[in-house]
Amino acid sequence: EVGKNPIDHLKECLTGCHLVLVPAGVPRKPGMTRDDLFKTNAGIAKGIVEACAAYCPDAVLGMIVNPVNSVVPAMAELYKKKGLDPMKIVGITTLDVVRANKFVGEIAGKNPNYINVPVIGGHAGTTIMPVFSQDKVAKTIDAEKIPDLDKHVQ
Repeated sequence: EVGKNPIDHLKECLTGCHLVLVPAGVPRKPGMTRDDLFKTNAGIAKGIVEACAAYCPDAVLGMIVNPVNSVVPAMAELYKKKGLDPMKIVGITTLDVVRANKFVGEIAGKNPNYINVPVIGGHAGTTIMPVFSQDKVAKTIDAEKIPDLDKHVQ
């Protein structure tokens, strides 16, 4: 329930879970800084992560919360302080994959639904690493265009 403490309402749902996906938070609004977004979404995620720590401490938590590259370390630290394994907290994002696929589709004149560029690394700036060589359409793009395409995805 909105406005209620998750730990008070999730025992039955979380007990025995091995994987918990946490799609929590609000989208970034115009004028909202990354710090504002972090404060709002980390607060939302914290309640769910605390409930997981109580009811399914061995589960892997897939965090789908922006800014994911800030929220995940904060939630991992929360787990560590509780004596739990911080490596159980992982971030999930497909935004960069969608962006890479769209940009490759534009360059190649192909439908991005049939393009699948894997993106590894982080979710901020130069830590975002699209691996164009792993997609059959993307690997046909001229090598000299790749650095600019990298920056566009980032």
